[in-house]
Amino acid sequence: MARKKIALIGAGNIGGELANLVVQKQLGDVVLFDIPAKENFAKGKALDLEQATALSGFETRIVGTSKWEDCAGADVLIITAGIPRKPGQSRDDLVATNLPIIRDVADNAKKHCPKAFVVVISNPLDAMVYEFKRRTGAPRTHVVGMAGTLDSARFALFLAREAGVSVEDVRAMVLGGHGDDMVPALSYTTVNGVPVRQLIAQDKLDAIIERTRKGGGEIVNLMGTSAFYAPAAGAIAMAEAYLHNQKRLLPCAAYLEGEYGYKDLYMGVPVVIGAGGMERIVPIELTTDEKAMLEKSAKSVQGIVDVVKKAAG
Repeated sequence: MARKKIALIGAGNIGGELANLVVQKQLGDVVLFDIPAKENFAKGKALDLEQATALSGFETRIVGTSKWEDCAGADVLIITAGIPRKPGQSRDDLVATNLPIIRDVADNAKKHCPKAFVVVISNPLDAMVYEFKRRTGAPRTHVVGMAGTLDSARFALFLAREAGVSVEDVRAMVLGGHGDDMVPALSYTTVNGVPVRQLIAQDKLDAIIERTRKGGGEIVNLMGTSAFYAPAAGAIAMAEAYLHNQKRLLPCAAYLEGEYGYKDLYMGVPVVIGAGGMERIVPIELTTDEKAMLEKSAKSVQGIVDVVKKAAG
């Protein structure tokens, strides 16, 4: 049986951790791609990771390259290309810099990997995944954004620490745009079925929600650059669900065609990911407050997408 091929666009911090997780989970062979100026860096990181497999016993081939031809026929494409956030920057500040990058990636992906299941991580996430789909014309089933999996993981961790329970038992759901207006859906957040409101006081929940919304910025301020371990883990959960046909229900940025009352917009909603890609969007009943928060989040996403639409290209 032929091994699956996973192409990682961007060999930086997230790209390296993505490659490591692909190896650890034995999802397939890896192509670690970056621009020509960073080709040796990509090759060096690939060689380092491949040498580590001699100790772990994993039979994974890892190639570093700046040639799109090496990505040809990839089953999964995970895109991290772009400039990471710096302290004081919002995700939206990255539009002007990262828009031409995502367009170049989209053009090459359409040529070399037209059938790949694509997970976009690049920020501002909701606008970048929108532009990738628009540029390639790919079906929405095969272009999704990694946002809700990461935001929900942050939310779940903070809840578990506050409640004094195992994070394994926390089921958290964060919807909306990947930004300061994201929507932690408390009505669908439980600890092994127990509503989280029964375990944590409202003032503590409010503080956790605020920390979740600012979670990326907190790490940027501490490290001076964007997070990479948790974003990589979120993207790999999505890729693994596709490659192994797991039918996992995950909060992901999906292209909406009327679902939740929105059209022509990427936003975080619950979806099922299996061998068909993003196989369906799952409707859930939101409270009045949650609907209002989702509307606010959608307006924020629309604002940045409008900027992308107006930009030439």
